[in-house]
Amino acid sequence: MTSLTFTLIETPPSQRIDMSPLVCQKLAGLSLDQIAGIELQCGKQKIRVDQLFHITGSNADDISIVGSTGKLDLIGKELASGNISVQGEVGAYLGMQMKGGTINVIGDVGLYAGCEMKNGLIQIEGDAGDFLGGALPGNKQGMKGGTILVKGNVGQRAGDHMRRGQILVEGNAGDYCGSRMVAGTIAVMGQVGRYAGYAMRRGTLLLWNQPQLPATFNDCGSHTLAFLPMLFASFKSLNSRFADKAIAFNRVRRFGGDMAEAGRGEILVKL
Repeated sequence: MTSLTFTLIETPPSQRIDMSPLVCQKLAGLSLDQIAGIELQCGKQKIRVDQLFHITGSNADDISIVGSTGKLDLIGKELASGNISVQGEVGAYLGMQMKGGTINVIGDVGLYAGCEMKNGLIQIEGDAGDFLGGALPGNKQGMKGGTILVKGNVGQRAGDHMRRGQILVEGNAGDYCGSRMVAGTIAVMGQVGRYAGYAMRRGTLLLWNQPQLPATFNDCGSHTLAFLPMLFASFKSLNSRFADKAIAFNRVRRFGGDMAEAGRGEILVKL
């Protein structure tokens, strides 16, 4: 069976498009004619899928979106299983509340990617916007599980309100990385902006470069941590620099905080 492929006809669309109906579990068992007749919200109107995309293939467990633009929002919302591959830019809320499966994006991604996701894997070849793995506005529980891998840079407040899971960033992270974290792990190979770990209660920020920390973090000295080689070993299945044994380390400088909150979080900086 060949991948179920949606190739964008109009580039870019005139309005933003809600792509949430086009996920594997919702399309399973449907014919191409039935899929073509699904209506997508496009601005104030609803438009049939075949008015926006050329549709080919038949395997609904393996979906490809070709020629994507930044106006395609909510790709992979609540994905439970299967694989979604995207070629091109992606709008906001990629993989929102995702429950399983894999999303691969060859391009940049907008705001709130992976927000409130529960499980699965999101791989982004380009950059990601603000609130990666965060909580929706007004909510206090962000990412609850799974893995987000970004090979480029991420915006501000990555992992905001994060509860579980891991965010791996090969590039740089913006201000307030790991803000208000409850638990989980964020690893950043590049530079980190101001106020890293702001108001975090628990969780771990693993950094390759020393950040500018708030005054409410305590310097706990240098440590050799036995769990770090095991953590790096868990990355070996990823198509990423994180899977390279040469980047692994176990010697860090540890900072505890945020003491303005519960104070049980930690920022580990490579030595």
